Amino acid sequence: MDELTTSWYSVDWFLPETWNGFTWENPVFLYLIAGVPFLFVGRWLIRFYFNQKLPVALVKSDLKTSPVTWFRFIPETIFAIALILVLVALARPQRTNEKVIQNSEGIDIMLAIDISQSMQIGDLLPNRLEAARNVARDFIGGRIQDRIGIVVFSGDAFSLAPLTTDYDLLNAYLNDISFDMIESRGTAIGSALAVVTNRMRESESKSKVCILLSDGDSNAGNIDPITAAELAAAYSIKIYTIIVGREGMVPFGKDYFGRPNMVENTIDETTMRKIANIGSGQFFRVTDNKALQVVFDRIDQYEKAEIKETRFKDTSDFYYIYLRWALLFFTLWIFLKSSFMSNLLQD
Repeated sequence: MDELTTSWYSVDWFLPETWNGFTWENPVFLYLIAGVPFLFVGRWLIRFYFNQKLPVALVKSDLKTSPVTWFRFIPETIFAIALILVLVALARPQRTNEKVIQNSEGIDIMLAIDISQSMQIGDLLPNRLEAARNVARDFIGGRIQDRIGIVVFSGDAFSLAPLTTDYDLLNAYLNDISFDMIESRGTAIGSALAVVTNRMRESESKSKVCILLSDGDSNAGNIDPITAAELAAAYSIKIYTIIVGREGMVPFGKDYFGRPNMVENTIDETTMRKIANIGSGQFFRVTDNKALQVVFDRIDQYEKAEIKETRFKDTSDFYYIYLRWALLFFTLWIFLKSSFMSNLLQD
């Protein structure tokens, strides 16, 4: 319920759900409400015992009671209600809406993901590419106001998604990644870094980051990975390199009987380490899904932009609602105080 949409004379102001939504500036006055009945009972007892009484002899048959005699309590009851409402107003019922605005200069991050045939190997579950897709999705979900883009590569490389803060769009692109997006076979790490550099060279962000994820064996493309890394470093792009998978015999598909085919897998760890070193980043090697998640979590912590929170408190007072009700009941009490209820029916 809002003060702009509910009239002050609405009974909704006395509903339990309304009161539960209030905060009280001076709650001590609410405790004083419990003493109001005792105040009026004490006042009635004092008046009963100390007011002047005149002895009148009546025959017992003439003594009759009538419900009308209870009307004499109405003025004092109304006055008690007015007093309670004054105490509620003094308690200052309020509602506070707190708004939090997060501001960040943001970081530009390019994810370079290998989609070569070797990324179908099942040493990570269900395969290397799917494991990379899952952690990339979690990584994107944990960023705030950072621009993120995606580059995919196998025998060639192309920009799948430009730098953007539309994280829903990025997740849609991640879902569309498949092994047949690039016809050229192989692993062109140098070409991937070149595309990343081309996308980020005009960026004015204070921090530019590339996360390169591959099986680490560059065997395609028309640019050397080391040369591409030096070019990226010239544009102040920090490079994190991640090798996924094990070296040696690894499962790749299944044979006619459903048994996993074992193939020889080679990894060029030396080149990936050099790329990370040139790019002032770090090199990681992972052999299972959990380790890959840990690496992305670590990079996520390394590359956090400073987030500034601005808090706004919008406080609305509602004491005047109950003060108006108190004045209404007080006026009614003034009227009834001089009526027959107080003068003729008083003991």
